[in-house]
Amino acid sequence: MKDLNEIISDWSQNGAILVLARVVKTWGSSPRPIGSIMIINEERKMLGSVSGGCVEGAVVKKSQALFTEHRAEKLSFGVSDEEAWSVGLSCGGSIEVFLQAVDFSSNKVWHNLLKRWQSNQSCVLVSKLSKNENWLMDENGQVTGKSLPPVLINEAQTVFNERVHRTFNFEGENYFIQVFPRKPTLLIIGVAHIAVDLVTMAHLHGFETILVDPRGYFTANTHFNTKPSQIFEAYPSEVLHQITLDPYTFCAILSHDPKIDDNALEVLLPSKIAYIGALGSKKTHHKRIERLTRKGISKDLISKIQAPIGIAINAKSAKEIALAIMSEIIKFKNKYQ
Repeated sequence: MKDLNEIISDWSQNGAILVLARVVKTWGSSPRPIGSIMIINEERKMLGSVSGGCVEGAVVKKSQALFTEHRAEKLSFGVSDEEAWSVGLSCGGSIEVFLQAVDFSSNKVWHNLLKRWQSNQSCVLVSKLSKNENWLMDENGQVTGKSLPPVLINEAQTVFNERVHRTFNFEGENYFIQVFPRKPTLLIIGVAHIAVDLVTMAHLHGFETILVDPRGYFTANTHFNTKPSQIFEAYPSEVLHQITLDPYTFCAILSHDPKIDDNALEVLLPSKIAYIGALGSKKTHHKRIERLTRKGISKDLISKIQAPIGIAINAKSAKEIALAIMSEIIKFKNKYQ
């Protein structure tokens, strides 16, 4: 969605209505996953995709009535085997597409959604599939729109934590609950040589990067090919409270110094962070487990640590180790998607 920000702002100038089309349900080998989005304006220009080309024309045609009626409509499409082959699938499937007339300028829900995209803030959109009625919930549970029942607020919070869109039935009505996450953050503890390549790879894959290391020599004298988003010269426990530790934050612990690594783990393990990986051999990790256990940290929390860090590719060089780490992080990021 963040790629659509500039276009949405441009197309919605002077209060222009747009039509938002979203995939809300799929069966079989659907060309696009649930949550896929397409934006259409009154000139029939479109951006995004709901099927990879199979049904976009029909969606644009159906959208035209919504510009004047300002309503919503749910459409069902079957994707034939022949159409599926044309977009790279082995067999066909079916999708449901939800169309809504959207006013990003004056409607408070849609305006706030656009503002949150533009400021890189997470939110969850709840839409009633029988009409054009919507609510927006931020990461703190604050809701924009009419009063939202506690059951739906809880479900929206679950969607946020699990990073997966879903349809939810409540009192005979179906609601589509979609998370619009902020840009993911890679938190790196320890400015090791691996961090240089890891920062580059993280930025390539759309992550913000934050480095934390109290050792001034390393932070001052390490040359990064890609500049990290932030660097903190401090112990982790001194600065992690300033960083959002939620399901869109991933951490690689690389310092190889127990005073730094353990200091970070004591803060990170009880948090909602999505991933914690720690550099070191199996023997090193066993010693790490013993230290954390002596500090009273439970086995369940300690088991969240991925160690040795990274996917096993027999990596040798710093670049290869960074590749293995980034691959494992992306695996965790896409776990529910």
